[in-house]
Amino acid sequence: MPSEVKSLNEECGIFGVWGTPDAARLTYIGLFALQHRGQEGAGITVNNDGHLQTKRGFGLLTDVFDSPNAVEDMTGTAAIGHVRYSTAGSNLLENIQPLPFNFSDTQFALAHNGNLTNAISIRKNLEDRGAIYHSSSDSENLMHLIRLSQADDLDDQMKEALNIIKGGFAYLVITKDRLYAALDPNGFRPLVVGQLPNGAYVVCSETCALDAVGATFKFDVQPGQLIKIDDSGITVDQYTNDTQLSICSMEFIYFARPDSDIYGVNVHSARKRMGERLAREQPVPGADMVIGVPNSSLSAAMGYAQESGLPYEMGLVKNQYSARTFIEPTQELREQGVNMKLSAVKGVVRGKKVVLVDDSIVRGTTSRRIVKLLKDAGALEVHLRIASPPLRYPCFYGIDIQHVRELIAANKSIEEMRELFGCDTLGFLSVEGVVDSVNLQTDAPNKGLCVAYFDGKYPTPLYDYEEEYDRDQAQLQQMR
Repeated sequence: MPSEVKSLNEECGIFGVWGTPDAARLTYIGLFALQHRGQEGAGITVNNDGHLQTKRGFGLLTDVFDSPNAVEDMTGTAAIGHVRYSTAGSNLLENIQPLPFNFSDTQFALAHNGNLTNAISIRKNLEDRGAIYHSSSDSENLMHLIRLSQADDLDDQMKEALNIIKGGFAYLVITKDRLYAALDPNGFRPLVVGQLPNGAYVVCSETCALDAVGATFKFDVQPGQLIKIDDSGITVDQYTNDTQLSICSMEFIYFARPDSDIYGVNVHSARKRMGERLAREQPVPGADMVIGVPNSSLSAAMGYAQESGLPYEMGLVKNQYSARTFIEPTQELREQGVNMKLSAVKGVVRGKKVVLVDDSIVRGTTSRRIVKLLKDAGALEVHLRIASPPLRYPCFYGIDIQHVRELIAANKSIEEMRELFGCDTLGFLSVEGVVDSVNLQTDAPNKGLCVAYFDGKYPTPLYDYEEEYDRDQAQLQQMR
């Protein structure tokens, strides 16, 4: 794992299409709509009459495909693509996906969104048996397990391999004659299927990418499902029935685009309801206005303003040409990014008591700087309200926060955080507030949300991370 302390780092975005002559171009457009899910690397693999061609590189999609012909030269009727933030595995070219595999009898390429919790054990076991890995990414485990399977056909080999890996995963695997999509038994990461007007099928991380390519939403991939798409159509199968929906609550709080729908719930509407609930749970009597931190907090700020009856104002302006600070690979770049990307509107906040709504607090560096920004601009009071509970526990399913030392709420009380941030008051949304605001229609615990980052109750065993997690918790107790 990377050792530097991080802020909220999204996992990845994946996009796949089968059965259309402009597959690479559509994949580029779809990935562009998913660029918010990763900005460190990007790639596309296209299937041209059974031959797989891959192009991948560092940076944004426009950095990798930096000429008019870069995409057009990738001809073929099927493709998969990936935008990346490194979770497991360092930021090396060989880790950028799709990962290509050229065997003597066939070719594969795979793209993975998430993080495997037993990847270290699997890799050690397979290397002991002679497997040679080409990357340090946990994603590669699936391909080794497929090739080592003794099952009769590729469908069963996929199922066998998927039952061995654990953790959070949405996989796309393309071969010379088919495209597979698979979701982990808890559905930690979102994955949807759509269809183009010409009948071609699309599989991707969010519905906003379906909209971008003109595809009609068909269904959400369910936990434990294996989807196969080939020239004869689409087949939906289960590789396991031991499933329980636990989709990452941070998708609704922060990661997903507001115009996406996840399991029938619009992300913007869920965030607005979180803001409304936050206003009821954490009111600010005597405040003059509500402002949100652009852009992921604006929906919650609207909800807070509407519920509290306060005017919603534009107190902060974002430089639209700056990257999201959570994605920067070093803390120094992130801290510079906060100063570069936000400005306070002095004429709006000067002399006012401001309710500042943000979606989450991880390390607290950004919160401290924004509060100072507003006070320097003349705000009389800044009341910080967070539209999620305190993040006190690490995530092992695809968000690169795997140590409690990275989480300010795990190390300081709310009052200590308030003093550090320099705000006048600080309040968080409850876990129940998140669950009720999203309100997925399911009988699963927490209405189908994973809220382990807030309550420490993980929906699966942690496998390779168990010992490390226990050690971190013991150290935290000693500090307290």
